[in-house]
Amino acid sequence: MNSEQQTQCRYFVSYSGVKLPLNLVNEITEVDLNNRNTYYRGYFDVTNRMLLCQKIVYGEVESEHRYQYHNNGILKYAQITEDDELREIYFNELGQMVTGTL
Repeated sequence: MNSEQQTQCRYFVSYSGVKLPLNLVNEITEVDLNNRNTYYRGYFDVTNRMLLCQKIVYGEVESEHRYQYHNNGILKYAQITEDDELREIYFNELGQMVTGTL
């Protein structure tokens, strides 16, 4: 995530679907986090594209997705970290995966 880019942090209960970027659902407030062991933290740019998604479990980051987009708004790159394993996936301007695996 580019530190110079303005981002907004929002919180969610879960996500739906299997397509990237993840579709976070059931938005909650920061106050609601006090009653949750698990939630998703998303960082969005000014056009509401998610740049970073973190699954938080008992206060620790369990998994993380970082996203970059083509100029047309289609996902260009996903960096996924789960269980200390890093995967990188690249997409063309039509949204088709060109390298990497899901």
